Amino acid sequence: MQMPISGTFAKQLLTMGPKLVRPPLSLVPFKVKADILTRILALVLKQQAIDEELDFLSGRWVAIDVEDMGLAFEVSFNDGWQVRPRGDAEVLFAGNSKELLLVAAGKEDPDTLFFQRRLSIEGDTELGLEVKNLLLSIEFDTMPGPIRQSIEKLAQLIQQLQLKANPEMV
Repeated sequence: MQMPISGTFAKQLLTMGPKLVRPPLSLVPFKVKADILTRILALVLKQQAIDEELDFLSGRWVAIDVEDMGLAFEVSFNDGWQVRPRGDAEVLFAGNSKELLLVAAGKEDPDTLFFQRRLSIEGDTELGLEVKNLLLSIEFDTMPGPIRQSIEKLAQLIQQLQLKANPEMV
């Protein structure tokens, strides 16, 4: 049974949810976050690693900034994933958690979000395009079940809240 929620409450959830996660997330040591991110990347991009589609990342760093959650890190791939705190990456992808999650679930087009200024890509545009194309090539159905289901459920919740918050979007 779904609980009816008002448009105002939906807007508050969309705005405040990530902000509520931010303080406890900031207490988690970076080493723990890096370990979790490394494991997730290894699972999600396992086939791409086997197929040597990640070679273009060797010795290159890509920064990710989940702005509303205060989560910022860099990744590289050299025979395995490496994750480090934000520094001098060649390219930066930045956005809020809901946009990044909807892109991951295949519910939003990253180019559309970029042109709407809801996703930003700065730095080496060639590397940024390679990363974007790599991410778009991931078959959502081939992701490990728990990751796929979590992303799908969160994306559905975000979409439902967005519809409640902005009924004119229908």
